Amino acid sequence: MEKRHPNHPGELSTDAHAAEQDRAPDEINARARAIEVLKDAGVPFVVGGAYAFATYTGIYRDTKDLDLFPRKRDALRALEVLAKDGWRVERADETWIYKAFKGEFFVDFIFSSGNGVAIVDDAWFEHAKTAPVFGHECQIAPAEEMIWSKGFVIERERYDGADVNHLILKAGRQMDWTRMMQRFDRYWEVLLSHLLLFRFSYPSERDIVPEWVMSELMARTLKTVKEPTWSEKICRGNLISRVNYTVDINHWGFQNGRLWDEQERVAAGATVIDGAAAPA
Repeated sequence: MEKRHPNHPGELSTDAHAAEQDRAPDEINARARAIEVLKDAGVPFVVGGAYAFATYTGIYRDTKDLDLFPRKRDALRALEVLAKDGWRVERADETWIYKAFKGEFFVDFIFSSGNGVAIVDDAWFEHAKTAPVFGHECQIAPAEEMIWSKGFVIERERYDGADVNHLILKAGRQMDWTRMMQRFDRYWEVLLSHLLLFRFSYPSERDIVPEWVMSELMARTLKTVKEPTWSEKICRGNLISRVNYTVDINHWGFQNGRLWDEQERVAAGATVIDGAAAPA
């Protein structure tokens, strides 16, 4: 039997026990311990990943880790706190993620999307909901910010489009679509691509997405059709996939779109995490 890829979501279920049935008690206890220690130390974070996804959708799945989303400065504090509790800590990637290990078990501290765009800021906390996680009342990442972050995960071995679809299906009527549009801003085509696939997947549920959102995005699309092609030869594909557009940039003469994007955001006064646009 072919071995399942580590990024495979596993069996999906509406049974909450599915999230933990394939995990050893020590692993579950390590996750609970991390939350307990961080909350006792006053380190702010919102819970994301499979636990947040289940909170909004009622879909449970096995998960190899616990994803916590702090601001970057608080991610450093989290490592310090867990190190004192006996965890091995690692600043894995200064663009977006740190890790803490309790033996073979680990917690991810994610402070941005992997491309450096969806930075965890105050709004993640202002719009978070609360729910129990391992017996502790925790803030849960807002559905809008989850879609903003997941929307850029379009790798060959991992595509988060189904998660985006399910979040829209189950939470879309309560979402702040104005904030969603503001989040995607210069990346509105990425949002549109997901909304079109949502419409394809759920033709009976298309009215979940407000008409004004689709009208605005389609109007922007028609406007770009009538505009001249960009004069600069840029590949923005590495904003949605770290590896699948390296040939375009390294061999076919396209500019590094991720680096170009960071420079554009800096020029516009946006917040950029150091190292966010390292070449692919």
